[in-house]
Amino acid sequence: MKTSTPLARLWRPIAAMAIVVTLSNGLVQFPLNDWLTWGAFTYPVVYLVTDLTNRAVGAEAARRVALVGFAVAVFASLALGPWRIAVASGSAFLASQLLDISVFDRWRAQTWWKAPLIGSMVASVVDTVLFFFIAFAGTDMNWLTLGAGDLGVKWLMAVLLLAPYRAMLPRLQLSVPARTEGST
Repeated sequence: MKTSTPLARLWRPIAAMAIVVTLSNGLVQFPLNDWLTWGAFTYPVVYLVTDLTNRAVGAEAARRVALVGFAVAVFASLALGPWRIAVASGSAFLASQLLDISVFDRWRAQTWWKAPLIGSMVASVVDTVLFFFIAFAGTDMNWLTLGAGDLGVKWLMAVLLLAPYRAMLPRLQLSVPARTEGST
């Protein structure tokens, strides 16, 4: 029999997810140059949150964190920015998070760095394409160039975020309760 981790015990990753997505939704509206927005540097942290949750308590709990974080972030995004950014963010976020969780879970038994790196890189492609198309297609913003720069930064951040991922592995019990016997 599988047991679910109560949402109340997942408050830390849920809060982290909502904060990162809301911050990133605001920052993506500000180009740094022709290739990047400021959101490219903060958004990849959502994969770190998801991957740590997945490692600590499994894919089911990671999906729950992503779904609740998604709902909170969309409401905050609607309050803080244009509806198109909120719709683009929500669509891209949900698709890429569920993909990241699935890929991570498939690679979880491999060397410690493979699951978070491969999951984040694959999910970043889906997130970037969906977000920039929905948010900026048909506008004056050069979204193809921004998308290419954004994806490059997301891939770089996926590599750089391996260090905090590795550092957090022994500390997972402090932020997320341990998996119980029989849970995913």
